[in-house]
Amino acid sequence: MNSSRLKQFSILFVMLGIISLLVACGSSEGDAEKEGDSSKNADESGLKDTYTVASDTSFVPFEFKEDGEYVGFDIELIKAIADEVGFEIELETTNFDGIIPGLQTGSFDIAVAGISIKEDRKKKVDFSDPYYQSGLAIGVSSDNDSIKSMEDLEGKTIATRLGSTSATYINENIKNAKASQFEQLDQAYLAVENGSADAILYDAPNVNYYIKTKGDNLKVVGDLYQAEDYGIAISKGQGELVTAINDALATLKENGKYDEIYEKWFGKKPE
Repeated sequence: MNSSRLKQFSILFVMLGIISLLVACGSSEGDAEKEGDSSKNADESGLKDTYTVASDTSFVPFEFKEDGEYVGFDIELIKAIADEVGFEIELETTNFDGIIPGLQTGSFDIAVAGISIKEDRKKKVDFSDPYYQSGLAIGVSSDNDSIKSMEDLEGKTIATRLGSTSATYINENIKNAKASQFEQLDQAYLAVENGSADAILYDAPNVNYYIKTKGDNLKVVGDLYQAEDYGIAISKGQGELVTAINDALATLKENGKYDEIYEKWFGKKPE
């Protein structure tokens, strides 16, 4: 082989080596990028595609059934949060007193039902940041002029919801009062209307909404008592879900979607 031909082959081998090196580098970078994407996806896979959400259907205007569909402030809010985070929800309904146990046993992942954030509950489930501030209100018959404040409930029969913080409040703070607890809130209001209970003590937005829409023969008396924050309850051990829900809730408050949902169900923007 003459020197000219040898020189050509040498140049060719050098060029092939450079090309191989470039391809190898490109492949390594591509693999690194894929590994980065894979790592990112692995982080994201900490969230499931679908979560089971528990709710109660008798807590207007937060969650209730209308024309065969579940509607209300809580229902719209959890759907907006799910859309923001990027997961689907499977809605299941249960009595309020079954929600916390259901979260503990893993029957539900999330619960939204006007659940007050309480220290004893925080030992059993995790909570999102507060999304609504409530309190307790007293409802009595329209012709009842003897009950005007919490002090007037002493020794009375007071209707409320089974397993609620208002039931605990009655037992711990109102002397000689009997907490008549009902699974369904409509039953509690009916007890006041038919005279089997002297008053109802329950979350103010629900008492006000019921009287506005159904309870023509009831009225609210006294002040707002025992200010409470509602939170979305999440079963223990899902820290990434708690963070995602909190981030989504903050985003909805920033972009105005939360205000839009709030105004739809309460007739005014949040203070």
